[in-house]
Amino acid sequence: MRVQNCFNFHDFRRLAKRRLPRPIFDYIDGAADDETTYRRNTSSFETCDLVPNVLRGVRDIDMSVTVMGQKLAMPVYCSPTALQRLFHHQGERAVAAAAARYGTMFGVSSLGTVSLEEARRISSGPQVYQFYFHKDRGLNREMMARAKAAGVEVMMLTVDSITGGNRERDKRTGFAIPFHLTLAGMAQFAMKPAWAFDYITHESFKLPQLDNHVDMGGGALSISRYFTEMLDPALAWDDVAEMVQAWNGQFCLKGVMSVEDAKRAVEIGCTGIVLSNHGGRQLDGSRAAFDQLAEIVDAVGDRIDVIMDGGVQRGTHVLKALALGAKAVGVGRYYLFPLAAAGQAGVERALELMKIEIERDMRLMGCTSIDQLSRNNLRFR
Repeated sequence: MRVQNCFNFHDFRRLAKRRLPRPIFDYIDGAADDETTYRRNTSSFETCDLVPNVLRGVRDIDMSVTVMGQKLAMPVYCSPTALQRLFHHQGERAVAAAAARYGTMFGVSSLGTVSLEEARRISSGPQVYQFYFHKDRGLNREMMARAKAAGVEVMMLTVDSITGGNRERDKRTGFAIPFHLTLAGMAQFAMKPAWAFDYITHESFKLPQLDNHVDMGGGALSISRYFTEMLDPALAWDDVAEMVQAWNGQFCLKGVMSVEDAKRAVEIGCTGIVLSNHGGRQLDGSRAAFDQLAEIVDAVGDRIDVIMDGGVQRGTHVLKALALGAKAVGVGRYYLFPLAAAGQAGVERALELMKIEIERDMRLMGCTSIDQLSRNNLRFR
């Protein structure tokens, strides 16, 4: 199957599964414990029905939105995700270029494999820098200063990952960075020589944001130990308030799920929150962000930009979230499988399909702009 013959998330997932060694595919595809939350993230949209309006004159469609001061040509952005160089040698370069072409926001992770400065050079569009809170406060300040100097518009602090989730698929294959594979994991790599050739014939794997802190040569610190040893489980609201003040700009918390926490984010000066359960990769049994969206929008939506991610695979999913009051919707696996399948061409194809779906669905809903969507267009079963 070629990328132009992919028409939805499931096509890209099958193509990525065909290309990637199983340990790497499972790293993208897997989630925590029994993966209940992972499945619920998508199925939550199925309990909500769209109620379209007709005869509304929908020749011209404007799907642009403004979120955290950033103008996006479409209401979907590429959430920051880690280790993209493992999926395809173009990694974050492909995502930055594709996001620029489609006029939307993208993010670079602290565990990104391309520097945030290089990503900034590739795309002049809105860029998020996603980071974790470290025990080393000097490292936290250094990361913010570096992002400011690079021209990053939005800081995004992930708050639901003070320790790693129980990802049992990774344990079975021995997936880790640096690699410490089980025999079964090594056999899976041997079965995908094309991926191995691509990996070894391009630049070496590195984490530019953490070059001085995580040794990719198989030495002192692995990714799993990064979460258990470098991140600070004592992170509290006062720490975040100091960072918001120091950044003095658009500051977003990713991983907020309760009304109480959403209100606290407003109080300390955050300009955005992302309702997220980390794609089901952290606390299994956590509520789906879509199911929690209305409650949080009602509580704080007039004071802070509320975004959500998790399980989004269709344009109709996006419209349902926007109708409930989300300002924009983040996607992760939706673009990671296309990246793994075909690099930049895959990400562009995925964003193109999403844009086409949203435009078509808005016409079918009788809406010419995003602000015309409302809860009157929804019914819950």
